[in-house]
Amino acid sequence: MTETISGRLVVDDGEVLGRLSVDDEGRIASIEPDGLAPASTLLVPGFIDVHVHGWGGHDAMGGGEALSGMARALAGRGVTSFLPTSVTASFEQLTEFADSVRTWMPGAPADGAEPLGFNMEGPFLAEQKKGAHPAGLLRHPEDLDDERLATFIEGLRIITIAPELRGAPELIGWLAARGVRVSLGHSAATVSESRAGYEAGAVTTTHLFNAMSGVVHREPGLALAALLDDEVWVELIADTLHVDPDLWPLIWNLKPTERVLLVSDAIALAGSGVTRGMLGELEVRVDGEAVTLVEGGNLAGSVTALDMELRNVVRAGVPLTDAVRAAAANPAELLGLSDRGRLAPGLRADLVELEPESFEVRRVMRAGEWIVGA
Repeated sequence: MTETISGRLVVDDGEVLGRLSVDDEGRIASIEPDGLAPASTLLVPGFIDVHVHGWGGHDAMGGGEALSGMARALAGRGVTSFLPTSVTASFEQLTEFADSVRTWMPGAPADGAEPLGFNMEGPFLAEQKKGAHPAGLLRHPEDLDDERLATFIEGLRIITIAPELRGAPELIGWLAARGVRVSLGHSAATVSESRAGYEAGAVTTTHLFNAMSGVVHREPGLALAALLDDEVWVELIADTLHVDPDLWPLIWNLKPTERVLLVSDAIALAGSGVTRGMLGELEVRVDGEAVTLVEGGNLAGSVTALDMELRNVVRAGVPLTDAVRAAAANPAELLGLSDRGRLAPGLRADLVELEPESFEVRRVMRAGEWIVGA
């Protein structure tokens, strides 16, 4: 059977009032203009969150049951694909995390966001820019031999590395050659060290401006290198706290539209109503929309989701088409996925129906099946 959804559709080149049909194989069969379609229905591609530590009380590092809860909770926010993301931990704990994701993925719930592998934020981070990562567990790339590294490769899609660390260029090249997307971040690198990291094979940047050397007139660092390289992606946590909204136009003006990624960096407390808990080995608290370390006060992830960030950037003046691209098509392209992330015939019917003004999620379809709001 096929299904047709009518409304305001966000496609590659803008918005159109039209009808989108889904075939019985879970793919978009056709998109046809229809001036009578209801403008009160906003239809966008399913969001892809490539940097998320938890949601709804469920921690990405908490094992299979927690991962299933996280996947279902994210689906309620319009996320149809995601990368469970670790925080800095011991190599033993990170091995357990990787194994748990790999074991869980084949049986992941069909009514949740689809896992695409996993993301590792740490332990190869600079102590000066550790943010909410425990200093005692940070490591230099040369601390891990190739045999130990090989145990992480299966399913590892993204990893954050500070490019100035000993052995970083070699590790970046080794991982890139095996298909891992290396992200530069948590770094005090100079602009030349940052460029060397990208030249070694890094392709993206972890939460731009946060926990990194910046755009300082006599000491330019990683943020400048990322902004001026048209080939690399940059993550933006658009919760209005991690990066002031007055800086968002700078990002979109300097970066090609297809190289900006909206990420949540959400932690398990997000959407749970609980205001105090743990992020790895560190205690955190929630105050309104801010998550901070109990000791030290550093920002420690977020309690936002991509539907909220889409609303934020659009209200700040980013065109809706560009904002949707940053939440869906761009992360798909980063991961080398050509079957999702856009509204176009032949692609998977991963769809999100939103309220047109508030961007609250009404319904979510994954591969042709309604999994939220059916």
